[in-house]
Amino acid sequence: MASSPFFARLGGVTQVVSSTGSGLLVHNRLTHSLKVAQAARAIAERLCARPELVGVLDKLGGCDPDVVEAASLAHDLGHPPFGHLGEQVLDRIARHRLGLADGFEGNAQSFRIITTTDVRGPGGLGLDLTVAVRAAMLKYPWTRLSHPKPHPKDQVAPPRGAAEPSDAPGTGAVKFSAYVTELEDLVQARAPYEGRVESWQQTVEASVMDTADDIAYAIHDLEDFHRVGVLQHATVAAELGTWLIDGLELAGLSRADLIAQQRRPGRSLELLRRRLHAKDSWAVDDDAFTAAVLKVRAELVDGLLAVPFDGSVEAEQAVAGFSARWTRRLVDAVGVLEEPTTRSGHVVLAVAQWHEVQVLKFVHRRFVLLRPDLALHQRGQARLITALVEALEQWVTDRHESDRLPRRLHDLVELAETEYAVLARTDPTALIGATGEAPTGADAVRGLARGRAVVDFVASLTDNQAAALLDALSGRTGQLWTDAFVL
Repeated sequence: MASSPFFARLGGVTQVVSSTGSGLLVHNRLTHSLKVAQAARAIAERLCARPELVGVLDKLGGCDPDVVEAASLAHDLGHPPFGHLGEQVLDRIARHRLGLADGFEGNAQSFRIITTTDVRGPGGLGLDLTVAVRAAMLKYPWTRLSHPKPHPKDQVAPPRGAAEPSDAPGTGAVKFSAYVTELEDLVQARAPYEGRVESWQQTVEASVMDTADDIAYAIHDLEDFHRVGVLQHATVAAELGTWLIDGLELAGLSRADLIAQQRRPGRSLELLRRRLHAKDSWAVDDDAFTAAVLKVRAELVDGLLAVPFDGSVEAEQAVAGFSARWTRRLVDAVGVLEEPTTRSGHVVLAVAQWHEVQVLKFVHRRFVLLRPDLALHQRGQARLITALVEALEQWVTDRHESDRLPRRLHDLVELAETEYAVLARTDPTALIGATGEAPTGADAVRGLARGRAVVDFVASLTDNQAAALLDALSGRTGQLWTDAFVL
């Protein structure tokens, strides 16, 4: 994994905000992946060391710490520049402008990299990872629209990520782990687990990786925004404290009133409590939720955030202590369910810790992701990605310039054209895009291939490479751009 250039590039890909914009060191996709791998291995080793779980783990397909660690290191390989924002923009462009039914999804892109577009494997195609590792990367083991049948999006209670967005019916699952071009690889990876786990259910090793990802996300992003002074004691304390004091009164307000009053403390947390009841009734418990709010207030608000971060040894020790305590608490609270609900994997956090993670993630979303100043930067980044895709699409379709494409982009076009030509012959319905019609003829297939190649190319860039390439394509810089700058 470490030899893959896709892994190395994660050091230049945003986790939440770019390090160049924060003024201080914050997590990127590489450091995040390393911490997920560390937590995942610890979870796997603890589960394997419990004698009462040995039979259950074997029955479900096993839980190898090496497999879990490898999948965790690889799980974010497909994240494009600018994190989840880049993912959303690429998906929208891919579906609506480029006609790709699959659009773009970071998990599916990661799977495409390890099976198809990386060239470090002995066969020159993919990374030649074991079936178990490939299966462990499938957090959402289905394609966007068609596989498996019946599709998980059509279940009464769909698995997490499988449902269609309420504002875009007919577009397929919100999250998925393979494009139709990698469907054969998905089926092959899942074959050894047939009869052990449901067709829509994660393997145990994928569930461990997914849980570790949640743990890392809940803890380390909060660290970052405490360091850069974004996460403020007063606002977080007011939100949690008001809900604890006025919980009964807030419970009596209508949802419309809560939404209208969201700027007032306590309202957003009450909306979270109701959302958990609506989506995860199998797990949510009001007493446990209250205990989690109390725990987070004591540890995060009255502990870490009580003293502003000033870069001192004392401040660094406080951050390290907070991270170590919470990581240990959450990793030690992981168990295994032989027959989980559709909304859960086989590997789950204990009730108390599950609620604590929900509250920690709420703090991150409410007081970081929804900040207007972050939105300002993200709007600029969205424009950058959009302009870059449009410029590259114009280049690949310019017949006078086709022989001067960057070699990597040229190779990706050829690869995708081969893939889509096969699909057009064997399963044309898999290629039905926004027009509602399957592509016919070489020109239509070539158009889809060019679109997928552009998406693959842009997704392989770092934040800085994306900005520099757009500058070059826009004539805003005199510096030469060469293939040496990309994968």
